[in-house]
This record gives sequence, C-alpha cells and structure tokens, in this order.
Amino acid sequence: MRVMAKVNWLRAAIPSLMVVGIALASGSSVAAGSVTTGAAGTHGATSPGSVAYVANSGCCTVTPIRTASNTPEPKIRVGATPWKIAITPNGATAYVVNNDSATVTPIRTATNTPGPAIKVGVSPTEIAITPNGATAYVTNFGSGTVTPISTH
Repeated sequence: MRVMAKVNWLRAAIPSLMVVGIALASGSSVAAGSVTTGAAGTHGATSPGSVAYVANSGCCTVTPIRTASNTPEPKIRVGATPWKIAITPNGATAYVVNNDSATVTPIRTATNTPGPAIKVGVSPTEIAITPNGATAYVTNFGSGTVTPISTH
C-alpha cells in the first residue's frame, strides 16, 4: 500500500510525528452512550482544550463536541468527504483532510471558523503535524505523494 509506505516514511523521517485517527487528550476516557454528530462520523481528534472534533464524511461537515458535557455544537462546513483531523500542538487550529475534494480545511478552534481550503494531492487520507506545529504532512493515496503544509 503506497499510503502506508508514505506514512511509515514520515514516521521514520520524523520519529515524534503522530498520525491521527481518533485521539483522546491525556487523561481523557471514553464515556458510555453516544452523541449525534452527523452522517457517517469517521474520525476525530481532541484539542488541548475541552472540544473534540469529529469528521462526518457522509455530509461534508465536522462536529465539535464539548467533552465536559458531550454536547455537540453547530456543524462546521468543510470539503467533500472529510476523513481525518489533526490539531496543532497549541490547539489553535484543526486541519481536516477532505478526501473527495483533494483539500485540507483549517479550522480556528477558538471560533470554530473554517479557513480557505488548501489544495493537496489526489485522494488525501492521512495528516500529521510536527511536534513544533510548523508543518502538517498530508498523504495523498491517489497521487502517491505527501503534501507539506506550512501551518504558520
């Protein structure tokens, strides 16, 4: 699998890099019950604050969830088929991989406001952010490439 090879290459090149699928903040636990997020919630990530972000791949949105109360907030419109989410170490920005639109949407976590979409390669599937938060790396399954994105 070309994507897995790219992810493994990234991990070898930057040993402290973490590829995000579902991430829970340190000390968090999974509670019983469920929270309605939207069509086909696929992956998510938590910010250092008190919000988890879930990609709803079936409806082109991301749902922020207040972790203290498990309360969903208004959905955030992103590109087609949002797939993975990574959050900068300082928690300021969540980056959403949009598989079918070949873009990444940055979301300002303080306001839950999406920024302009960033074009990447064909069928992006994974995203990882360097520990210093300076660069996001996106693996593009369809084009067999990795796209670096400056996060500053």
